[in-house]
Amino acid sequence: MTTTMMRLSKPLASSPIYTSAIARIRNKTHHHNHRQLPLTQKLRTTRTMSSSSSSAAASAPFEKPRAVVKKLLAESQPEGQGATVRRSIGRHELRNLDPFLMLDEFSVSKPAGFPDHPHRGFETVTYMLEGAFTHQDFAGHKGTIRAGDVQWMTAGRGIVHSEMPAGDGVQKGLQLWINLSSKDKMIEPRYQELQSKDISRAEEGGVEARIIAGEAFGVRSPVFTRTPTMYIDFTMRPGSQLHQPIPEGWNAFVYIVGGEGVFGREKAAPVGAHHCIVLGPGDGLSVWNKSGAPLRFALVAGQPLGEPVVQHGPFVMNSRAEIQQAMEDYYYGKNGFERASQWSSSA
Repeated sequence: MTTTMMRLSKPLASSPIYTSAIARIRNKTHHHNHRQLPLTQKLRTTRTMSSSSSSAAASAPFEKPRAVVKKLLAESQPEGQGATVRRSIGRHELRNLDPFLMLDEFSVSKPAGFPDHPHRGFETVTYMLEGAFTHQDFAGHKGTIRAGDVQWMTAGRGIVHSEMPAGDGVQKGLQLWINLSSKDKMIEPRYQELQSKDISRAEEGGVEARIIAGEAFGVRSPVFTRTPTMYIDFTMRPGSQLHQPIPEGWNAFVYIVGGEGVFGREKAAPVGAHHCIVLGPGDGLSVWNKSGAPLRFALVAGQPLGEPVVQHGPFVMNSRAEIQQAMEDYYYGKNGFERASQWSSSA
């Protein structure tokens, strides 16, 4: 969703290939087509559960509860073409949180959006909160995700695509970038798409969970995560509490969509909307909603890759040489970018 993030300690701007490729990334302003990519995978598995017993996520405090170690307010900034995002992970205060590279809360109205741009080496997870977004790529895949829908895109060796608002008014959502291990960075692109009705759900003790990836209250998501990941959208009624296990050794954070809650320790100060909270080590997270309004937040955790991260705009690899190769591949239309020079989206 972004073409402006630059993270190399030394510039590549002396390379004519780099200069031309970046010009192509920045100057494309098109999108939309209408064929279905065979590799697209639409999941249609729903699991719903409402109970008051079995799950450890319901009521048991932890031997090693995770504490809040960093709190960051996601401030608005321009991105794409006339769009606005609140970026938390991916800013200088929090460059990344292995395996997570970026988190944006986006707010976009026509004609703004994210026109044609490439990706290589990671995955994007787009979760719509309000409105609808249309995605289109150079392999012929096109789809629209609406409020509550999820698109999990594995860019792998290369994708060029556009992401643009599909309706009038403001379209809102979250986009998370998840790194791929070195062995997976050059795999073929892949999609997993879930409509809102197909996302696994569970409810217990005044807490509702929409399970995008991982498990909560004994209910699992059908999504395959190449980099092991948990992604759960929780809504807590006033007076409720949550004790959600998180695999030990995984990095974890919370992004608050609305309301305010107490995280980690019951006597801690409440934290409000648009904050990203990084959690320390432990076996689970405890949350209390002591306010008079619902609290909604995303809990995201992932197994660290422990590999070098070299990022330049929409390319994330393990070395500067691999970044240079990605730029050359995009410029010359090879190694995954064969269709790049002939394709423009229809928007």
